[in-house]
Amino acid sequence: MKQETLTVLSNDALTKSVYRMRLAGDLSSFTRPGQFCNIAVPGFYLRRPISVCDIEGDVLTLLYKVVGHGTEAMAAMQPGTALDVLCGLGNGYDTAMSGDRPLLLGGGVGIPPLYGLAKALLAEGKPVRAILGFNTAEEIFFSDEFRALGVDVTVTTADGSAGEKGFVTDALPADCSYFYTCGPLPMLRAVYEKTHTSGQFSFEARMGCGFGACMGCSMKTADGGYKRVCREGPVFRKEEIVWEN
Repeated sequence: MKQETLTVLSNDALTKSVYRMRLAGDLSSFTRPGQFCNIAVPGFYLRRPISVCDIEGDVLTLLYKVVGHGTEAMAAMQPGTALDVLCGLGNGYDTAMSGDRPLLLGGGVGIPPLYGLAKALLAEGKPVRAILGFNTAEEIFFSDEFRALGVDVTVTTADGSAGEKGFVTDALPADCSYFYTCGPLPMLRAVYEKTHTSGQFSFEARMGCGFGACMGCSMKTADGGYKRVCREGPVFRKEEIVWEN
């Protein structure tokens, strides 16, 4: 983890509630796709943890959803704004376990970290498939960017207004041998129950510190007691996960 000052290059709406922010600065502490940063938003006590979508040189791309006052403040930030950011947080995805034809399963704002993962897998010479799930056609974002990388993309919408009607689990291929997933908790649980192979899950959690000091984001695991989503996670192997009612 490193504390850096990053400068906003752009901050644009992709949908009514999802924004893309590009930041410039020292990003050397990021080592894997699936890591996140923790942004200090002026006027708010707690930082906002945001997953990393992409890194190109010294430019960091974040996609985030406006869900409260803190992210509303982020959406209003203008180019040139300097932000205090904790960088290189979390463990990220392990691409060495992907097999020959990895499948990515993303839902809503769980999709952004899968973009950087897709780039990493493609760079390793692995063909990548992705199933991206949304509620409606109006909420779709970044599917074309995945396709531009060369990813075989299937889009699902819960209401059937675009792509295949249903959820990401309704479009699971029969030949899936390994998968990576990120999205809302109900989606992750459905993926867990409907897949028959190993995979890696990226969890979201409310965080106090974002680097393991406060223990506020701990979750029970099968092989190590309680682990912190911000420190030992946010990515956990399927075999580690324990679902608590």
